[in-house]
Amino acid sequence: MPDDPALPAGAPSAPGEIEAFLRKAGETAPPRPQAGQGRLAFALDATASRQPTWDLACGLQAEMFSVAAGLGGLEVQLVYYRGASECRASGYVSDAARLATLMGRISCAGGRTQIGRVLRHLETEAGRSGLRAAVFVGDALEEPAAGLLEAAGRLGLMGLRLFVFQEGRDASVERVFREMAGLTGGAWCRFDASAPGELATLLKAVAAYAAGGQAALLASPEAGARRVLAAMPRQRG
Repeated sequence: MPDDPALPAGAPSAPGEIEAFLRKAGETAPPRPQAGQGRLAFALDATASRQPTWDLACGLQAEMFSVAAGLGGLEVQLVYYRGASECRASGYVSDAARLATLMGRISCAGGRTQIGRVLRHLETEAGRSGLRAAVFVGDALEEPAAGLLEAAGRLGLMGLRLFVFQEGRDASVERVFREMAGLTGGAWCRFDASAPGELATLLKAVAAYAAGGQAALLASPEAGARRVLAAMPRQRG
């Protein structure tokens, strides 16, 4: 799943337009982040039922950059899946306006979950670009759990922490999402899309972690930071 560094602003992409940018971006690997600058993958389920949450996340993402600014800054890669087989990643962006443009080009479309593809992409990024933190926002799981847990375990061995934010109360989904996060030393938290402040504070907490590590979470006065810290396995420190 190669990078897509600069989707143009304006109306939704015409067929083939996204693919052209992806091919161009795949010619070179992204550089390592500058010293002191954090890097975060922001992965979202973009299947049809997710449009309200996608719109919510689009409106909240600027807060991640704001939190990280005082901790050395942040580069964010957008990752999403939708439709029958579409699963894509953007290039790394370091300002909220550009990420908003990328997200604004994408509308949700019907399809099944592709979480396994997201995890494999994160594994590749951990190796080639120094990625050490990722968020996944979703509400459903339509794939065998064993493969997802195996992939999450590999992420944990590579030092990438996965923060899984679940919308809804499906117990079977929760069980797998919790274990995925735990295997990486990350955290699982639930949120309600009708209460946007919940997701906002969780995203700000992960942005603080990506930019400043666990020390930034410990120093944060945000309620989301306390929730995330409480959900992280103690033995992973």
